[in-house]
Formats: sequence, structure tokens, C-alpha cells
Amino acid sequence: MNDDLGAAVSLPRPPRRVVSLVPSLTEAIAVSAPGLLAGATDYCTHPAGLDVPRVGGSKYPSVERILALAPDLVVANAEENRREDVEALRDAGVAVWVTYPRTLDEALVSLGRLLAALDAGEPAWLAAARADWAPPPPPAARRAVIPVWRRPWVVVGSQTFAGDVLRRLGIHNLYDDAPERYPRPRLAEILARDPDLVVLPDEPYAFTPDDGPESFPGMRCAFVSGRHLTWYGPSLAEARTLLESQLRAGLG
Repeated sequence: MNDDLGAAVSLPRPPRRVVSLVPSLTEAIAVSAPGLLAGATDYCTHPAGLDVPRVGGSKYPSVERILALAPDLVVANAEENRREDVEALRDAGVAVWVTYPRTLDEALVSLGRLLAALDAGEPAWLAAARADWAPPPPPAARRAVIPVWRRPWVVVGSQTFAGDVLRRLGIHNLYDDAPERYPRPRLAEILARDPDLVVLPDEPYAFTPDDGPESFPGMRCAFVSGRHLTWYGPSLAEARTLLESQLRAGLG
């Protein structure tokens, strides 16, 4: 079988020891196939109380710690994890499954394929997410920018999972035409696009009412859960309802 990048992943039998380098996939595996996780990154915060060995950060995990856990499979993401770490694990003989969803539909398919490879079937949360996100997107009612970092400013650009989630909620991303997936415009350029909504997630940068809105005077700001905007996993089953509520609150 092949991962999202088309790389062959040799799994002669369903894995029994999995190390996850992606917080959303850690949650998906822990909820759907309890007992499979042999390790996770320091940033894998869900589900609450997850008690597994930690292997460092997503960008700089310890390959030595991962190998010491003797995994049957390591799951990674093309955006969150470095290619050199993936190659080092593969060179050591470890199977690595790399995900790369850039749309909501791709994420649902990717999750289904990975969980099938883990012999986990289709869990209830994945079926619920498919049903919840099945309706077609409404016409775009708001023109928004979505900063994910400041100092320097980084915004959601084209071909991103987060941008597609917002599109499915009737939000047009003003940087959807950017050549980069995460452009770094100056604040003056962001303001010149004249958004009627600024979507401020609480991760990766933790925007708050006291940190972020002052840069966008006179503009409506919606504070949203970064986990529900950017994670693809069990959070998808509740993301639509929560994000719609948070976006409405921002619009007043």
C-alpha cells in the first residue's frame, strides 16, 4: 500500500507498535485503536491524559528514541515533519506512513486509509465527521484573512486544509490566490486587502483578545480553536458546530 505521497509502505501484517509524530494523528490512533501507540511527540496533547513515551518535537524528534521503541510503523506528515527524519527512519528499516491532506475531503480519505492499514476499521467519530461535512459549502459570505503567526506575520495561503475548512463554512480566504501555502506578508499588505473578518486561531500562535486584534483596528475578529481548524482527526466530528459558533461570535 502507498501513503499520501505515493511512497510504498510495507506492512506484512497490521502494526502493533505505532509511533506518531503528528498530534492530530496521535489523537486519531489513540481513540480508534487503543493500545497501538508506542510513542508520540511532546506536542501530542490529545486525548487528555495520554501516557506514552515521548520522542521530542514534531520538527526535531529524536530518531534514536523512536528506534528504541521498536515501532512497526511511524506516522508522519509532509508539512509538520522533516524529510530527513523520515528518510533516516526508513534507512533504519522502519516503515513510515506520511500524510498530506490539503482539503477536508482529502483528510477524510487519508484518515480512512491509515486507520484501515491499522486494522481499526471506521470509528464512529470518522463516520460522524463524514456526515457532518457532507453538505456542499454555502456561498462565500465573508472575505477573511487567517493569521497563524506574528513577528513575522504568517497567514493561511493556497491549498491548505485550514483554508478549505473555512471555505466549507462560507469564508473566502483573501490569500487563497497566493503562490505560497503560508505567505509572510507585511501587516500593511494584509490591511490593504480590506478583509471584513480576521480569523485568529489559538494555535500555532496563541492569539487572544489582548494579542492580535490591536493590529486590525476597526475590523471584526473571530477567535477560533486552532485544533478544530487545523487538526484532522476526532476533532473533525465537532469542528463544524464549534467553528460556526465561534465565527458567529466574531461577527457579533
